Amino acid sequence: MKVYLAILVFCMSHFISIAQFNEKISYQAVIRNIEGEILVKSPVGVKIAIIYQDINGSRVYEETHALVTNENGLVTLQIGAGDVLLGNFSTIEWSNGPFYLETQMDLSGGTNYSITGLTELLSVPYALYAKTAGSVQSTNSNYQNKADIISLENNRNINVNDVYNTIECTQTASLSLISNFDSMAIGEIINLEAHNGAVLSIQAMEGVSLNYTEGGRATFISNTGTVRFGILRKIAENSYIVSGQ
Repeated sequence: MKVYLAILVFCMSHFISIAQFNEKISYQAVIRNIEGEILVKSPVGVKIAIIYQDINGSRVYEETHALVTNENGLVTLQIGAGDVLLGNFSTIEWSNGPFYLETQMDLSGGTNYSITGLTELLSVPYALYAKTAGSVQSTNSNYQNKADIISLENNRNINVNDVYNTIECTQTASLSLISNFDSMAIGEIINLEAHNGAVLSIQAMEGVSLNYTEGGRATFISNTGTVRFGILRKIAENSYIVSGQ
């Protein structure tokens, strides 16, 4: 019987435990059958895989869970706390992403799994990556141990204060990547957030590449009551990549 995942949530309420080095990702799903009926108090076998680089990339971690849905058809688990089949969750190098999450399920509660979901992991694992932020070394000591929230409400150029901080876009605005921005070293990052209906655009200017396209553009479109997350990383002189859009 084919399974539908009606809801997939990385719970915001668990971000605090991640920041406290719990090293787990909360996952919830409402389980429905092919007719769209919620499966109440039913056994479910779940297999989770973390895949590196692209959807056909190497598997760096796998685990299984034996669960029972509640009266609302909901299952809840923590990725990193299952029965491990492959790898070590605590040693995944989240900073070397992208990574993808594959979910498989067996409605009999067994191990005859079928793939039910494949999605790119975005902001949540990078909260795990942030646990090492205190040991990050930069070519400029001003970047060490920074975790400021910088509001973006109007179009502007990237600047030195953005590096290793979080740009919080609450009104539609654009951040321009200017040529020869030497205040950001190769490998350094900027966290990106678009809030509550705002649209955040990252625009590469003349002579700058974004996601391997000169003059490229990345857009984060948030809906009312939601937040879209991403990361901007410098990979070479005048070259950047963005994940999470």
